[in-house]
Amino acid sequence: MQTIKLNNGVMMPQMGYGVYQVSPQECERCVADALSVGYRMIDTAQAYQNEEGVGNAVAKSGINREDIFIVSKIWISNFGYERAKRSIDESLRKLRTNYIDLMLLHQPFGDRYGAYRALEEAYKEGKVRAIGVSNFYPDHFIDFCANVDVVPAVNQIETHVFQQQIESRKYMDELGIAHMSWGPFAEGRNGFFTNETLIKIGKKYCKTGPQVALRYLLDRGVIIIPKSIHKERMAENLNIFDFKLSQDDLDLLLKLDTGKSVFFDHHDPEIVKWFMSMVK
Repeated sequence: MQTIKLNNGVMMPQMGYGVYQVSPQECERCVADALSVGYRMIDTAQAYQNEEGVGNAVAKSGINREDIFIVSKIWISNFGYERAKRSIDESLRKLRTNYIDLMLLHQPFGDRYGAYRALEEAYKEGKVRAIGVSNFYPDHFIDFCANVDVVPAVNQIETHVFQQQIESRKYMDELGIAHMSWGPFAEGRNGFFTNETLIKIGKKYCKTGPQVALRYLLDRGVIIIPKSIHKERMAENLNIFDFKLSQDDLDLLLKLDTGKSVFFDHHDPEIVKWFMSMVK
């Protein structure tokens, strides 16, 4: 498995399995399947309500804990120093582990500075091996990095062929923040699964369009966490390390970028109001 070296020296798998929208009832089975086909990174979050399923699957897998990279995120309702501190311990309990490999702030709203102080403290105590943020746009993380002690190791943001985050990536690279994708399949939006460019390139390599899209992100140095509840699809998503896209392919795929979210904009006042309603 390819790895990315984070800014604190921790080696992180470049590909993992994401459990967003995997129900608590199915999560343990799905993570067990993912581990069985070769995934060694699992991405979860407090808001997904399935950390316990992840913890159970990892504990029962028979795989050494140090060989599995666990990512979780503090939800906005747990922001603020004291609440975040308690939530980190609760995540450790649910995940059945004495450390989390990477823990992120899930959103750029609310008392993010207080929550991050709790993360910095947990990092110094060894409860987490690396800390970072999620859904932070350049104006968010440039300001943030100037006011914290530990520069975030990772920023997990919406990234797929239709929203490649070219501008954000420029500033993340300047600050030494690794680029992690959520939604690498755009949840099927914009005709993702029938996109002619992806399908055409895939035929050259005997691969599917989604495999091409994942390979493209890998080639750009993006950390990816595709999700499926089907074991055979999990294996298919993982089977992207036996080919490399040509420069012509890369140029064609770059043209798919719209520079816009297919979900929502964290700068939209109505979206911000919606998130802030969760803080109280």
